[in-house]
Amino acid sequence: MKKFLLALLTIIILQTAAFANDIKFVQVTDTHYSSGNEFKKQVLESTINDINSLNGVSFVVFTGDNIDKADPDYLKEFVKIVNKLNVPYYLVIGNHEVFKSGDLSKLQYMEIVNENNWLYRPTKPNYKFTKNGFMFLIVDGAKEVIPGSNGYYRQDTLDWVEKQLKKHPKTPTVILQHFPLVPPKEMITHKTYQAEKYLEMLDKYNNVIAVISGHYHINGEQMKDGIYHICTPTLLNEPYQYKIIDIVTTKGFSPMIYTQLRDVNIEQKL
Repeated sequence: MKKFLLALLTIIILQTAAFANDIKFVQVTDTHYSSGNEFKKQVLESTINDINSLNGVSFVVFTGDNIDKADPDYLKEFVKIVNKLNVPYYLVIGNHEVFKSGDLSKLQYMEIVNENNWLYRPTKPNYKFTKNGFMFLIVDGAKEVIPGSNGYYRQDTLDWVEKQLKKHPKTPTVILQHFPLVPPKEMITHKTYQAEKYLEMLDKYNNVIAVISGHYHINGEQMKDGIYHICTPTLLNEPYQYKIIDIVTTKGFSPMIYTQLRDVNIEQKL
């Protein structure tokens, strides 16, 4: 009888959790991994080990500049390391990572990731996934023809984002991208081209709760027109940090977003 009651209680708890629409995930950004750089490798490996020590993490997103230059070997090594995560992970392409006329186009980038990670299904840099009642959009703003530090979200990309928002109007949505729409500070060299156009499109919909990005290498969070814009510092600056993001939903209220920067302990071996 006790075993039956325990099993019943477990089922109730699991069902409650499944419909609670709470989620915890990790954002790591601007790792700038380079082959042959033992320190960068050490930082990334230590970060993966630290994330694996956490409880309740649903997934990890790497929001761009995952590798330091458009080199297939860099990407293969990066994926090999992050494959050691205990949870699924998703990648955003940053401005350092692709060069169509060089060694790594966006198509080649996606092919390499898919070849080396069987859990990674997307074939295009813009894609979506859903977890715990939330929709997550990976949105690409990198330029592969003439790479540069200014983000550019093409019209076909914005059309794709709008299509997803229109198709799922009641689903709370988080956008994950490299280039912020509301930057943590003004930098002409890192400015996102026509960010206002993107923001105007988002303003037509009520289901976007957050836009999460990197690129500026510093921390910054700001609420603008009902959307929480989150920018996270590079993993490579001391203190070496990534961000834990909790989204908590209470019936009758809008989802609440809580963030925490977590330090990674790096043992200096060099």
